[in-house]
Amino acid sequence: MAPQREWFEKDYYKTLGVSESATKAEITKAYRKLARENHPDQHPGDDAAEDRFKEASAAYDVLGDEAKRKEYDEVRRMGPAGGMGGMGGAGGPGGFNFNTGDMGDLGDIFGGLFNRGGGGGRPRGGRGPGPQRGTDLAASLHLSFEDAVSGLTTAVHLTSEAACTDCNGTGAEPGSKPLVCPDCGGRGVRDDNQGFFSFSQPCPTCQGRGVTITDPCKNCRGSGVEHRPREIKVRIPAGVRSGQKIRLKGRGGPGRNGGPPGDLEVTVDVGAHPIFGRSGDDLTVTVPVTFPEAALGAEIEVPTLGGDPVKIKVPGGTRSGKVFRLSGRGVERKGKKGSLLVTIEVAVPAKLSKEERKAIETLADLSDESPRSHLGV
Repeated sequence: MAPQREWFEKDYYKTLGVSESATKAEITKAYRKLARENHPDQHPGDDAAEDRFKEASAAYDVLGDEAKRKEYDEVRRMGPAGGMGGMGGAGGPGGFNFNTGDMGDLGDIFGGLFNRGGGGGRPRGGRGPGPQRGTDLAASLHLSFEDAVSGLTTAVHLTSEAACTDCNGTGAEPGSKPLVCPDCGGRGVRDDNQGFFSFSQPCPTCQGRGVTITDPCKNCRGSGVEHRPREIKVRIPAGVRSGQKIRLKGRGGPGRNGGPPGDLEVTVDVGAHPIFGRSGDDLTVTVPVTFPEAALGAEIEVPTLGGDPVKIKVPGGTRSGKVFRLSGRGVERKGKKGSLLVTIEVAVPAKLSKEERKAIETLADLSDESPRSHLGV
């Protein structure tokens, strides 16, 4: 077994973060952790993560094999001169081979980056960039209190990338169409065969799109997308709350290479109402009453949201803060209606006429019970 060039240049123990006396189980555990943390599927487009993944894989290929590890340790002890005569062995100068036959369930970790050799030593087809989902977009929508309670269909206005209006996202000038890439056959990738493995790379001819455009669209210059204002209709359900998010599938950024569009997430901002408040699915309102109405009892009118006032009976002796519940007068959500919570507030006049003052003084003279007696004062 000929040593590879990397054996003299790299410390595989350091790469995996283990000591030179580590057991095979410790080496495997360290490799699993690094492979999962840096797998390209977890970090698309991150070249640094992909390099760390490859380095960890190369280290495990040597240290995970007892025979290779023994020879690696011997070569490292001898130094570069001890193995130069063996350079350019089975893996070729500067290369390395992977033996994944005994890796068990680690094989799936290599999906999307390495392709195992099939029967007769032929490499399997690689998974290229392929269709890419569009980006998710965010927008905010201000609603009045009434509209949030009743629900409505409205529009969200935003400026973002969208499919080109001239070419409908194909990137080709109207009247022409994209052609299947002759170099990759529409796959978007080309395979670099290296022994038992095939490294898939984006096709340089079509940049991973799988098609070539001989006559690019003049509006979008062949990209298939343009930056423009958009008006998107959105149905706001009855009873929506401030801060609630509504997700519109497929109304986000356009997909790439034939991929689906992203989503649009609309955050609702509900304005305040001058009279009504809200508690869950219940509406709230505070209704002032005079002292005589609270003391003697009365029938008063209470406003409702979007409807005619209703009358309620206030019993004699009602105190300020008393809450009356009117069922079915609140927010309707999912076929159920909340209540209208009416809070009574006894109004105290800021100014009194001479007659009013005299009447209240007479009432005070007739009252011989203190409302603070239960406090011991």
